[in-house]
Amino acid sequence: MTSTRPTPGAAGTHGPVRPTGAGRSVALLVLVTLAALIPLFGPSTALHGTGEAAAPGSGGIALLRTVLFAALCLPIGELFVNRLARSVPGAPEKPADGRHPPVPRGWSPFAAGAGFVAALGLASVVATGNLVPGGLSDIDVGGLYASRDGKLALIEVNAFLVAGLCAVSRRPGTQIWPLAAVVVAEALRAHPTTEHGPLTGSALTLVHLACAALWVGGLLHALRTLRLWNGRYGTQAGAALLGLYARVAAVLLAAITATGVWSSLRRMPPETILEQLTATAYGRALLAKALLTAVVAGLALWARQRLRRAADPLTACAPARAEVVALGLVVAVSGLLTALPAPIRW
Repeated sequence: MTSTRPTPGAAGTHGPVRPTGAGRSVALLVLVTLAALIPLFGPSTALHGTGEAAAPGSGGIALLRTVLFAALCLPIGELFVNRLARSVPGAPEKPADGRHPPVPRGWSPFAAGAGFVAALGLASVVATGNLVPGGLSDIDVGGLYASRDGKLALIEVNAFLVAGLCAVSRRPGTQIWPLAAVVVAEALRAHPTTEHGPLTGSALTLVHLACAALWVGGLLHALRTLRLWNGRYGTQAGAALLGLYARVAAVLLAAITATGVWSSLRRMPPETILEQLTATAYGRALLAKALLTAVVAGLALWARQRLRRAADPLTACAPARAEVVALGLVVAVSGLLTALPAPIRW
């Protein structure tokens, strides 16, 4: 049970009422359920009235992509924020080695497991010719080696497996390499060789996905770290960590916006983009993602202003928590986008 007594070393004994462990669990369950409903039922909603045909099992594929993206964000964000924590002035020292500040227990092993299952499910779809397999006999594992998409799917499956082993090893930082392989594979998968300028598209997706993973996973882990530090050592170090993350997040937001707009213009030329944003399923989902991203940017700006101007800089945690929720919805919509027919018009 969560104690209601003030924690020694905290900045004060009177603060905002924090949700109990049960309350946080219920809120997390609601958020996960909502995030799962978006990719599951999003394809039929987005395709309604467009005249476009949905791919078989698009809802399940969108859900698997959402899980894969989330599994990518969590460990990358943890590695990123743990590195930032070491450079925070006045950060609490870790008693065991006296060099690194304490951080929350990582979720990387669980994320790697979820990513492995999602990648395996997506690989099974590729192994049946991009159809939902009706049984194990329908899956041609050997066929994966014969196609570009199959090889990329195998890379993702193996990369998550290696990332999980690295996460539970004595050197968890080494998981960055298999995670980077997943990012590269996703960037290549999203832009087939038949596309005009596939290398440009892959480069844009690579930067977009890497920056998004740092932003989403980084903010979540920064809030977890801040909560741990505030409960044990006071608020100064936690506020410094959040401020350091906010400065990097501003650069990440700029990169995400630039690559997202460029990628959208490559798929929907300027003279048709307004029509396609409402007349195509991909455009509708892209519009929803853009609106959610605008909300996220507003919450980030609000948190930054509180961090810089409020008497208690940790009041920035409220909009930051709302930002995490909105980012979770953005990840779900991103998974939905990958399962919708792209309106490519060259």
